[in-house]
Amino acid sequence: MKHRYAFLLSLKLLEYEIRQLTDFSRQCPDCFDLLQTKLDDLCRFMISEENERQWLLWSDHEEIRWHGERLREASARALCDMEKYQSTRTLERQTDMGRYLSVLSDTVHDELRRFRIGRTSKVLFVGAGAFPLTALTVAKETGADVLCLDIDTEALDLGSRMAEASGLHDKVQFSGHGLKELAFVKEATHVMIASLVKNKLEVLEDLRQAVHQDTSIILRYGNGLKSIFNYPLESDLSQEWELSPVVQSRGIYDTLMIKPKWMEGR
Repeated sequence: MKHRYAFLLSLKLLEYEIRQLTDFSRQCPDCFDLLQTKLDDLCRFMISEENERQWLLWSDHEEIRWHGERLREASARALCDMEKYQSTRTLERQTDMGRYLSVLSDTVHDELRRFRIGRTSKVLFVGAGAFPLTALTVAKETGADVLCLDIDTEALDLGSRMAEASGLHDKVQFSGHGLKELAFVKEATHVMIASLVKNKLEVLEDLRQAVHQDTSIILRYGNGLKSIFNYPLESDLSQEWELSPVVQSRGIYDTLMIKPKWMEGR
């Protein structure tokens, strides 16, 4: 029982500190450095094997699960603010964007090979955020056309300005429209869904009605302890989708590559 309360306290403290630092950062931008450190602490907490064991033991308790959800909401808000700050500072400093794009190159190269994204690909990125390094790196490394979607208009504006500063504005576009309103969806060869997209099932249903049979959908999510930082995927998709889990070692989110099953009359 003592271990349950110790684990609960850890969740509460992380949530409290992240919320406080998010508020502080809005008043004093220098505090974003402290917030980044705390988000790094959260990531280390989340991939700890001991914490994973504690989650498996106690996550059925309502209080543990509730505070896990509160921590996720706090960290999602903090990350959105952090991305806007990073994007704004990058643009203000007029720093060479090539250095920023190189940060993700190794990780993205692995994804490009695994998901077979190339020059002729058309990539839809759902929930790209204000600091869309993955989308920009995909376009830079492959020449693929990328359309970034987000419901946050400020994030769309900052992302678009990042693409302009990167010299990739002709390859990476941004939109706040719904999936059903976009002709690009029917052309997409690949769809990437960010782990912070909350309504994953709604997005998948809209995609299932529109994408080609051979379109690859890369779905990021976080179940179990990873749900304190990512929105989970707790439904069985196997009836309507072909599922291929992507093996990752100690990643902060999990990934599924899925394709729609053939449907009569489609």
